[in-house]
Amino acid sequence: MRALCLITIKPGKVDSVVAILKKKRKIIKQIMVVAGRADISVLLQGNIDEINNTVIDFKKIKDIVTTETLIEVEVNMGW
Repeated sequence: MRALCLITIKPGKVDSVVAILKKKRKIIKQIMVVAGRADISVLLQGNIDEINNTVIDFKKIKDIVTTETLIEVEVNMGW
């Protein structure tokens, strides 16, 4: 299962948060600094419990303001 976690952080804290996230590489597959409503996007791959626990762990990082997790679903689009 894959999920995309959109993270909003405090101004000026991108580098420090990315450094912290790089240390938590168990199910993190990619970290991207992005433009838009989020500051950082993290691609996660694991089971639902691993994803849930990782996102809960993200919320313990003091410079993270909010997270939004988009969990991949399998849908038969008929293509």
